[in-house]
Amino acid sequence: MSELPRHMSYIYAGGQEQCLCFGPKDAARRILILPPLFDEMNRTRRTLVQAMRELAAREIASCLPDYPGCNESMAALEQQSIDGWRGAVTSAADLFGATHVFSVRGGGLLDDVPGLPVMRLASAKGASLVKTLVRTQIAGDKETGILSTADGLAQQALTGTVALAGNVFSAQLWADLDNAVPIENELISEMDLTDIQGSALWLRAEPGYDQGMAAALAEALNPWSIQI
Repeated sequence: MSELPRHMSYIYAGGQEQCLCFGPKDAARRILILPPLFDEMNRTRRTLVQAMRELAAREIASCLPDYPGCNESMAALEQQSIDGWRGAVTSAADLFGATHVFSVRGGGLLDDVPGLPVMRLASAKGASLVKTLVRTQIAGDKETGILSTADGLAQQALTGTVALAGNVFSAQLWADLDNAVPIENELISEMDLTDIQGSALWLRAEPGYDQGMAAALAEALNPWSIQI
């Protein structure tokens, strides 16, 4: 059993991206955990990391990768795309030797790793994430005396880049995300918050933590990863 973190990196599109890993190096079950996108990632990270510790206590290895352009990545966010992120996730899965994938919210847009069973929690369409970011940007602009609109922000992206709640979007990334939906196939299962008595951490104004939710996630992922 190993509940101490390990750090590893994977290479994608010429860049080196970081991963946080827990659990035995030789574990038979190895779950790649795909966090939400943007600010939702920050709000859920501590709980997901604690869930990884809980999995390690059950002899299950897990890996939480950075997406290019996100978290500790040196790549520019505005140069990313949904297809690029999906390719990066596949590279991380290959390096880690993943046997399963668990995704949360926007991570469900990127989790179609060939041949691997997937469990999703509260998966979200990309258009919903864009609308939330736009609302946040408009509200922030209003507080500083700037009048902005959803149409105006979308038009701005077409001519260059646009800031959405602290994230710099290109027209390509905006369009990609606005059209992205979770892929469906026979390897994908879904859970919701009622299954784990969890809380919608991604809706909080600040990063939160739910110890009970972390333990419940590990309890749910343990039998799922055995059966498949």
